[in-house]
Amino acid sequence: MGKPLNIGLIGYGFMGRTHSNAYSQVTHFFDVPYTPVLKTVCGLEEDKAKAFAEQWGYASYTTDWRKVIEDESIDVVDICVPNNMHAEIAIAAAQAGKAILCEKPLAMNAAQGREMVQAVEKAKVANLVSFNYRRVPAVTLAKQLIDSGRLGRIFHYRANFLQDWTISAKVPQGGMATWRLDVKAAGSGVVGDLLAHCIDTAMWHNGRIGEVCAVTETFVKERLNVDTGKVEPVGIDDACTFLCRFDNGSLGNFESTRYARGHKALYTFEINGEHASIAWDLHDLHRLEYFDHRDESIVRGWRSIHVTDADMPYMDKWWVPGLQIGYEHTFVHQAADFLSGMASGKPAGPTFREALETQCVCDTVLASAAERAWKKVSY
Repeated sequence: MGKPLNIGLIGYGFMGRTHSNAYSQVTHFFDVPYTPVLKTVCGLEEDKAKAFAEQWGYASYTTDWRKVIEDESIDVVDICVPNNMHAEIAIAAAQAGKAILCEKPLAMNAAQGREMVQAVEKAKVANLVSFNYRRVPAVTLAKQLIDSGRLGRIFHYRANFLQDWTISAKVPQGGMATWRLDVKAAGSGVVGDLLAHCIDTAMWHNGRIGEVCAVTETFVKERLNVDTGKVEPVGIDDACTFLCRFDNGSLGNFESTRYARGHKALYTFEINGEHASIAWDLHDLHRLEYFDHRDESIVRGWRSIHVTDADMPYMDKWWVPGLQIGYEHTFVHQAADFLSGMASGKPAGPTFREALETQCVCDTVLASAAERAWKKVSY
């Protein structure tokens, strides 16, 4: 057993569950230097915070996030609250000397993100932003194939992330359940929520994005605001498509929407290189599609790689070959990498500084759409 590490979780929603499960499972499968201890959970509603603490095994609960920061026994502050609260909590946690794991996106905008980066780097505390799709074994394998040169020069990177849950005008904005539709809480719509995942993965695979040209649309212009009880204008983007040019000269094409009937969470990417191409689909997340032009013509074609063998990323910690894993395991991998990075001094990515680059691209995408012009990304 590793050294106990007390976790203070702020936020008990969907992400709070995924992170809590990861802390509960990580030492069962990974040899990590720390053993997470579920110390305190914080949430707005006392009865729900209490119920969450009992269900997941947290020793205590509170409705004031500042008490988590002030608790000297807390080693890690895990931030799973709406985007508009990330900066204040993270900066306070850094000043208190806590390690920080923060849900994506990093902040409401790049200016706020820079303040967060400055705080964690000044305090020299471990920090990570939860872009969990990096840690799908097939996505990590794609990174390894690219870095090994198998694809050769990259020409194209295309990705999309499609959902359909906000099509009805009766879906409200604000409140606990639909804060992602309220610009004051979310900062943006699909750009920060969905495309941020695509952008993070793309730049991890293919390097920095240099310039973008974007279009956004808000299809439902007004929605009932749960917090005010009034029908108010919608300030977030319902859909976004953007073109980009990476610093390595390759072209990118990205699309995201919450108005694609039949798609609950369709996240795909395809990368085309001079020698080979790779493709991945979240709905079949344990498979990586691979095409290599250097194969003999009589057997040349797309192959489906079942990413379950022990020599593939993370898979030696799980089951026997042929038995796949799922979404929740990406957060277990994240917890393992974060804990190992804390001990080794080699931070797991993306750190706040790395996530700030994704935030800069998101800001530039929104600016490009507003100005209807190509925009260079300022990092």
